[in-house]
Amino acid sequence: MEPSIIVLFVVAGLASLFMAWVIGAGSSGATPFAPAVGANVISTMRAAFVVGIFGFAGAVTQGANVSEAVGRGLVGGITLPATAVIVVLFIGAGLMAIGIKTGYPIATAFTVTGAVIGVGFALGGSPVWPKYQQIGAVWLLTPFVGGGMAYGIASVLPRSDVPERFSVSLLAGGVGLVLANVAFTGLGPDGTPGSVVGAGGRLLGVDHWAVPVVLSAAVAVAVATLVYADIRRDEAGGLKRVLLAFGSLVAFSAGGSQVGLAVGPLLPLLDDVGMISPLVVLVGGGAGILVGSWTGAPRMIKSLAQDYSSLGPRRSIAALVPSFLIAQLAVLLGVPVSFNEIVVSAIIGSGAAVGGWDSVSARKILLTVGAWIASFGLAFVVGYASMASLVFLG
Repeated sequence: MEPSIIVLFVVAGLASLFMAWVIGAGSSGATPFAPAVGANVISTMRAAFVVGIFGFAGAVTQGANVSEAVGRGLVGGITLPATAVIVVLFIGAGLMAIGIKTGYPIATAFTVTGAVIGVGFALGGSPVWPKYQQIGAVWLLTPFVGGGMAYGIASVLPRSDVPERFSVSLLAGGVGLVLANVAFTGLGPDGTPGSVVGAGGRLLGVDHWAVPVVLSAAVAVAVATLVYADIRRDEAGGLKRVLLAFGSLVAFSAGGSQVGLAVGPLLPLLDDVGMISPLVVLVGGGAGILVGSWTGAPRMIKSLAQDYSSLGPRRSIAALVPSFLIAQLAVLLGVPVSFNEIVVSAIIGSGAAVGGWDSVSARKILLTVGAWIASFGLAFVVGYASMASLVFLG
């Protein structure tokens, strides 16, 4: 292996760690617990600590799909060289750092995706239209689906004829059912990704289509029963504990999705370097997200929790459930998705259901949406121009 390749890989690795730190300090570290902080259930600093732990766990156990999509699935016909990877990561991290400094949530997925495509096109790569259509559909539908689900849930939770011990326990059961069926690293046969339900079926030694159904139902009923008993015993405390549990799951999902934006571009370089497992890269990215959450997330948490909507525990629960579901769908599809977009949309929907649109800052929403759109376009243009310049000069 040539020393120059090692040097470039080390530089790219440092850029990836910086990107992971920025993600932890921004979207991944801020959005999962912003509703809980807004509901005064947990302090800002404690939220940053907890989200870092769960973000790291999600990165290691669920980060492979999005990492593969970002690293190898956005541009056809080429493999990004080390210099291109460095350009992509510094563009994405730089734009995210601007968002953290100003307090406005620039979408990481938009910046990294735009930068990868721009750099890839400058190197002569071809479009991957099926993947773009899939990504575009998720990005476009997320505000409507997430906001609509949050609006619907928040409209039901305050009703006197639907006690929280029933409605919230039903939501918790549904979340438990989904969690039992998502893939985790190492739970499948021979160390492949697999679900808790699948692992349970193999442990029982029964290979029948009914086994996953029965096990999924058992998990859902068990979770719903525990939550029902807790809320019936202590309604206020039970709702807070459910809120913290949902926030932790969203933080876990954020790590699984967002780590791919930091380490995905590194994957093509592993073929040149050798002897480095993708799992090691995921662990490194997860560690960067953890440190970023601990050191840089409080500012963004405060911005999201206080500026978008005045949240209570019920509205916060309504915001976190669709956030978890959309995030897990994105992980399953291998689609880079913005957690700012997911959670902010859900916060807006839940806030509007109870407090009306007066409880939501219209100016903040417009500025945020504008930042999302501009971040993709700017990252694409800067990525293309930077890489084209390097090719011309080199």
